[in-house]
Amino acid sequence: MATPKMTDSSCSIARSLGVLGERWAFLILREALTGSTRFAQFRDALGIAPDILTARLATLVGHGVMTREPYQEPSSRTRYEYHLTPAGRELHIALGSLQQWGDTYLPWPDGPTVQRRTRDGGRPVHVGFIDDRGQEVSPDDVVTVKTAAYPA
Repeated sequence: MATPKMTDSSCSIARSLGVLGERWAFLILREALTGSTRFAQFRDALGIAPDILTARLATLVGHGVMTREPYQEPSSRTRYEYHLTPAGRELHIALGSLQQWGDTYLPWPDGPTVQRRTRDGGRPVHVGFIDDRGQEVSPDDVVTVKTAAYPA
């Protein structure tokens, strides 16, 4: 679970890393974005130890990134499915950005393992900065400006 220092920070990046800073968190989200909802699906796809998966799912649920919903197969005990919340679905952008960077700077010899396309028409998409007029802006033309809330 996140340390209080990370989640109490005035820095939104530090607070986000307090929830998502574990490698497994992003890989669980990757699987959820491709349709996995059940513990066994996450465990089998990732090869993650059950105790670590339980802890990561608890963190994601505890911070409102996923929900935990019961289901029961006939003649079986109650189990749980995990579904992305709107906050979790919005992380698709962050994962897309990480993948885009990895595909460019750490390419896999066989090419990307997934592609992102529009639901309507299947056009390829990429992650970028969009200004308040809806225009894409090159990363070279974006500056990071400290606000009054920036820690001294």
